[in-house]
Amino acid sequence: MDIHKNARLTPLGREHMVNIVLSGQTSKAVSAAVGVCPRTVKKWVERFEAEGLAGLQDRSSRPDRLRQPTPQAIVDRIEALRRQRLTGKAIAAETGVSTATVSRVLKRLGLNRLSALEPADPPRRYQRERPGELIHIDIKKLGRFDRTGHRITGRQTGIATSRGSGWEFVHVAIDDASRIAFSRVMKTQRKACAIAFLKASVAYYASLGITVERVMTDNGSCYRSRRFRNACSRLGLKIIYTRPYTPRTNGKAERFIQTALREWAYARAYDTSLQRAAELPYWLHRYNWHRPHGGIGAVPPISTLGLNRNNLLRLHS
Repeated sequence: MDIHKNARLTPLGREHMVNIVLSGQTSKAVSAAVGVCPRTVKKWVERFEAEGLAGLQDRSSRPDRLRQPTPQAIVDRIEALRRQRLTGKAIAAETGVSTATVSRVLKRLGLNRLSALEPADPPRRYQRERPGELIHIDIKKLGRFDRTGHRITGRQTGIATSRGSGWEFVHVAIDDASRIAFSRVMKTQRKACAIAFLKASVAYYASLGITVERVMTDNGSCYRSRRFRNACSRLGLKIIYTRPYTPRTNGKAERFIQTALREWAYARAYDTSLQRAAELPYWLHRYNWHRPHGGIGAVPPISTLGLNRNNLLRLHS
């Protein structure tokens, strides 16, 4: 039960007050002692005498019955007109009730927004059959810091902060079929760093026996640049761009970024951003080799490659 911080009485306080009155004290004296008016004391005593301890509990302030509830026929008419996409004022004119009543009824029905009438888009899930058939690439910007930040310590007046320390950019890649991920902290999000990360990603997947065939990116300027497209061509990669302003198209990379933020970047208090960056390879190892992944049957991503014991030991050493 929620009790207001300034509440004079709680059920326990009401019981104590009633017992004092029943012991012989006057309502006026008890009201002065507990800080309420004599009428309040009398009200709780009467409820106790009529209902016992149950009468001292909180009650709903809603009336037992509304004086003039909106007839169900009007409610049904309002709903029917709304589903024809009429506005609140137009519905009020058609039904002869106030716009406030229409608004209240539509809110109760969950139709106060026209978007509620549109059917939800079905989830469009897909997964490539082979590892390397498609990798998703994206970038997340993180602030640099040289001391533990306000996420951990809270904002404190007069305490020096890392404001102005700049930014660093976490480039991520994740394989569509196996969910094996690769990531590096780079200095910028410009095309030179994007190309360097692309080459490092292809080399990493090759070390696991995965040949990358396609790359999916958003429409960032670094990925749209001619140099990046040429780098993809030289590596034998087909590049696929997501629909503008539709991040769910690259959803696996977006989901991986959220996981990385929760389990790595903001998982503990780092002293500096350099210490945070140094922890990234260790967290990636746990993600790829030990952490169960819900999208592939709660097994670690590396298990989808079907490696034999010798390859497993070689790569894990």
